[in-house]
Order: sequence, then C-alpha cells, then structure tokens
Amino acid sequence: MLSSCALSARLAFTPWRSTLSVVWLAFALGGCASVADWIQGPPPAATAVDGALVGPGGMTLYTFDRDTAGSGTSACVAQCATSWPPLLAASDARAKSDWSLIPRPGGARQWAYKGQPLYYWSKDAKPGDRSGDGVNNAWRLARP
Repeated sequence: MLSSCALSARLAFTPWRSTLSVVWLAFALGGCASVADWIQGPPPAATAVDGALVGPGGMTLYTFDRDTAGSGTSACVAQCATSWPPLLAASDARAKSDWSLIPRPGGARQWAYKGQPLYYWSKDAKPGDRSGDGVNNAWRLARP
C-alpha cells in the first residue's frame, strides 16, 4: 500500500494536470518530512572549496585527531574551544546523511561531518586561509 505521501505524489503527476499538479503537490506534500528533507538537500553547515570544507562565512574548517569519529562528543572544550571555535548549529538544525549534531557544554550543538566534529582556527584571518592544518600534529583540514 502506498503511503499518503507517495500516493499524493503519484496522483499529482498525471500528464493532464502538469501546471496545477506542481502547485497542488507543494501543498499536498507539505506535511511529508521525508520529501521536504529530500527537496532541501544537505544541511547548510559547510561547503567544499578547493578540496576542503568551509563554513557559511567561507572560513576553513578543521577536524581534531583527538576526537573519536562517531562518538557524539568533542574532545575540544574550554581553552581549546577558544582557539578552535566549533562550527555551531542553529537551534532548528537537523542531522542528515553524513551530517550530524553533537552537544556542546552549555547546551549548544556542533556540526560533525562523517562523525568528525568541525572547528574553525582562530588564527585564520580571512576566507581561504588554512594556517591550522597540522597544528600540534593534531589538526587537519576537514575534507569532503
């Protein structure tokens, strides 16, 4: 049996309703979370530029070797997080695909990519800077 979302999508795309079916489909599928997620694509946490992930402002993102991928925690807290600020998520952000959210002290949430928490380097001054790669032999460019 088709779900109400699948049935709505199937009925909406009859050939004789091409123009109206798109409008109707948008309203009919508004409550279908899986379809809404599919249309929205990946979270806007980061994008790839020249082989590295960058945050919404274009600043380079890094991973920390002391973080355990998939653990759901960050090893970089307190003073570490001052030098390596986490890529924080909006309060309404949702995990999807390779993107997950981990809790931070104080209730904030941090984006992780493929289980690795993501951070900025406080000494990168402008988009495109990558001076944090290799710091203390523990920090790496975040790669897609």
